Amino acid sequence: MTTARDLMIVALEEQPGSPVEQGDLSLALAGAEVLDLLDAKVLTVDGDRVVPEPHRGPDDSLLAEAVAALDRQKPYETVEEWLWRRGRGLAARYLAALEEDGEVERRSRWMTLRAERPVLTDSGARRRARERWASHDPVLTHLAAAVGVRREPAQDGQDIADDRILAVLAAVGDAVVQLEAVRQQKTVEEAAFDNVWRGGGD
Repeated sequence: MTTARDLMIVALEEQPGSPVEQGDLSLALAGAEVLDLLDAKVLTVDGDRVVPEPHRGPDDSLLAEAVAALDRQKPYETVEEWLWRRGRGLAARYLAALEEDGEVERRSRWMTLRAERPVLTDSGARRRARERWASHDPVLTHLAAAVGVRREPAQDGQDIADDRILAVLAAVGDAVVQLEAVRQQKTVEEAAFDNVWRGGGD
């Protein structure tokens, strides 16, 4: 299993009634992929740059896809650029992968016409993710907190010694904040438009 898949499972497990924003989760999953590939020595993080390394790619299909998507031209892309590029629609792809592997199934909401909701099955992947979450794994905890799964990470990343990991986690946090700002601006603009429309109809 990977940090990205564990994060997806934790998000489904911990927030079934109020799912996290898909955009936020996609950004965090892209960050988790960087950390998984960093751990596998497929890339390194040099300052704020994602630098590919000449190592064999991972067996996980989505991580292999991430490796293929790495920018291999100097000066390479920043972690932030990777998050926005790779993160587009990534939560949906991870959900589809979990469903394909039998780790998620769809269940209809009883007596309603609402769409089927994804439900985790009792799989080995779910149990491993639960164990990692229960152990307060610092990387998983930080990523989950960034997307609104309610467990606060240790203050200022004091539980993580690797500056490269801290840089990725900081970039994820910044990107989620930026995305929320965009949402709020859109809400304000839509409300202003509605007010003008109502005013024009009086």
